[in-house]
Amino acid sequence: MASRREQVLAAVDGLADEVVAFTRDLVRLPTVNPPGDAYEECARLVGDRLARGGLAVEYVPAEGRPEHTRSHPRVNVIGTRAGKGRGPRVHLNGHFDVVPAGSGWTVDPFGGLVRDGRIWGRGTGDMKAGLAAAVYAVEALRRAGADLGGTLEVSGTVDEESGGFAGVAFLAETGRIARGRTDYVIIPEPLGVDRICIGHRGVWWFEVALTGRIAHGSMPFLGVSAIDHMAALLDAVRTELQPALAARRTSMPVVPAEAARATLNVNAVVGGQAVDGIQTPCVADRCRAVFDRRFLIEERLEGARAEVQALLDELATRLPGFQYEMKDLMVVHPVRTPEGSPLVAALGRAIADVKGREAALVASPGTYDQKHVARIAGVEHCVAYGPGVLELAHQPDEWCAVADLVDATKGLALAVLDLAGGRA
Repeated sequence: MASRREQVLAAVDGLADEVVAFTRDLVRLPTVNPPGDAYEECARLVGDRLARGGLAVEYVPAEGRPEHTRSHPRVNVIGTRAGKGRGPRVHLNGHFDVVPAGSGWTVDPFGGLVRDGRIWGRGTGDMKAGLAAAVYAVEALRRAGADLGGTLEVSGTVDEESGGFAGVAFLAETGRIARGRTDYVIIPEPLGVDRICIGHRGVWWFEVALTGRIAHGSMPFLGVSAIDHMAALLDAVRTELQPALAARRTSMPVVPAEAARATLNVNAVVGGQAVDGIQTPCVADRCRAVFDRRFLIEERLEGARAEVQALLDELATRLPGFQYEMKDLMVVHPVRTPEGSPLVAALGRAIADVKGREAALVASPGTYDQKHVARIAGVEHCVAYGPGVLELAHQPDEWCAVADLVDATKGLALAVLDLAGGRA
């Protein structure tokens, strides 16, 4: 007689075509963020599929959030399968928003094409295939007749690509994911089917606004150009700060290896007059830039901020008329799953059964919704595990391998079976 784990694996094999079809359905909904298109339609698609599998479904609009508007409602969905005992509550979460398609595609980014063993389209890896794997992992457990003592939850959430504040953060703030209620959280981000992601670097987004002095463009020597001063700041960032950051490495297993360093990226620069507007001869008296600083778990936010402050102060002493204001835009501290987590152990066993090799532990170069699970909900036992190639995220011609989608569904199902107390 087949063991329960073997029955679950067989169930996933039996529904492989369904999970591919569901992934394609998700990709065909252009849930582009910004502005947040087709969110409610996508939440209903996920909720209907969960309801057909016997889960109790709740739709959770992010009431009170500024992003939640009549034209672009922020609607999350949660499906719950109550356990037969007092076992742990396991929550599988996936975001269904995607970044804009951008240019450079050779296939329809929202066509859901299947070709060469891959599903193509925006969000296939990041992370509609992962969400589909979560939905069908729970469905496989049902079809295998798994008798679970613990409660299972699957959520589809919004706005991860823009911070997740109307999505997972909202669920945490309203107690739907919370310490004392939720024991384990798995987020199937595209880190690979043989890797378990145990955390991420920190992020500090900040803006620097420089103020100059307006003057006639034919007599620029009578003014102070904020654009010239921004050029000096960017040069100092490139020649002084970035090399110092590149010398710092973290002990966390961040992938790819180049991202194991502290980094600073210039997200945007705007100054002077609008390029597409009617021009007048003026020295630019304003220039702003937004920076993206990724800091390591060994660093402190205060230290990162002090480095930039020192750079600005040095320029102010060297350049006449250099005036600046700096303000925080977003801060996310690094997170790491505790050593010896039962969640990591269960996923490790699942990956060994599915892939026949030991799972690698990695950390993400960018943040994902583990930050809200850990910081707001207070649930430490959270990891990312899902199908897809990390380096393809946000790229043209994004794809996810069908084999990886099926294997991730198996891995999630076996881990949930283990954690929620399945009985053979």
